[in-house]
Formats: sequence, structure tokens, C-alpha cells
Amino acid sequence: MKPKVIAVLGLGVFGSSICKSLSEFDNEVIAVDIDIENVERIDQYVTSAAVADITNLEALRSLGIENADIGIVATGSNLEATLLACLNLKALGVPKVIAKAKNKTYLTILEKIGVDKVVRPEKEMGEKMARELMRNNIIDTIYLDDHYSVVEFVTPKRWENKTLLELDVRKNFGINIIGVKESIESSMSVQLDGSIILRQNNIIVAIAEREEFENLDFLNKL
Repeated sequence: MKPKVIAVLGLGVFGSSICKSLSEFDNEVIAVDIDIENVERIDQYVTSAAVADITNLEALRSLGIENADIGIVATGSNLEATLLACLNLKALGVPKVIAKAKNKTYLTILEKIGVDKVVRPEKEMGEKMARELMRNNIIDTIYLDDHYSVVEFVTPKRWENKTLLELDVRKNFGINIIGVKESIESSMSVQLDGSIILRQNNIIVAIAEREEFENLDFLNKL
């Protein structure tokens, strides 16, 4: 697969972290910031790093930003600069534009000007930490889309020593079990039938409606 060309505009903590992570996966990363110290700090990790005003369309054009597959505006704190940078990426024909938003108001405005994806990393990190603290049985979650996830969890206390047939989890909890492991170190078995008995510390892998399943777990209703 051909590496993606990704432009990251704004090299604060958020932008720098994105650059480093993207570079690990052999992407071509163009990093841009008005502050030379920020540029020098990230230069060794990216394909090219330049000092430029991200609100200046011609400055971005001179850097070849129109060749990017994705443009990420990582500033977030200055609404005017974020808006102008996003509009510049759109004007240059960058197919996908992603922007960081400081708050809900910024998010609404960015969506209205046609930004493809708006992220609020501080809010999302706070929510993630809160969810992790509230977990009773869930070990890990892989989001498939906005609604469904693959969930890995320890056998809930109420499920112990019961068969899959007895539990009828699809009917009672709206989940589809796709695998069971005897322990965290064991290989997963996907050859399942109703006679399988779930034991304490078994690891269950299932597809579930994310919020519904998490709420059941948080409230200890599994």
C-alpha cells in the first residue's frame, strides 16, 4: 500500500504527538508551525518540517500541501487560525481535513465549514479514563464504528458455572459471543456451542452495542 502524505499544521503537544506516531507507520509527514522551536523539535521525526504561517494560503501552497491526502489542523486554541488553516486545506484540494477543537462551540463552527472530522482530545481522554475507572469486567474494547465494538471481558460473577444456552446472552444482553479463552494467556476457542460452561476468570470476546454493554457493566448488571 502506498504511504499516505499527511500534513500536520500546528506542532504543539498534540500536533507533535501525531507527527511522531504517524512517522512510525512509514507515512510521509509534512509538519508546519510558525514557531521555529516547535519545528526544530519535530524535524527528526518527519519527512519535512517547515516554519510557515498556517493561515497563509500561498505559504502552504509553496510547501506542496496540495499533495497531501490528509490535512490535520492541530492548533485548536485559536479559533481564527484554526478556521483559516482548515479553509486553506480545503482551497488546496486536500481530500480529508481533520481539526482539533477546544470546545463544543469550536466543534460546531468547524463542522459548519465542512471539516471532515473534528476531535476534542482532552475531552475524549477524560471520557476514556472515566470509562476505564468504571469498568467491572471489561478488559479491552475495539470500536468497530460509532455503535458497535468488539469487547473482551472476564466472566461476570452471575455467569459463572452456567452454559451459553442457559445464559442466552444474545436475547438477554444483546451481545454475540465470538470466542472464549480459559484464561488471559490461553488461545481463544471460536468453536462454540450452547453446552460450553463459563468459569471464573474465563475471558469472553463478543460483539456488542458499545454504550449499552458498557452501561450494563458499569452498573454491574451483567
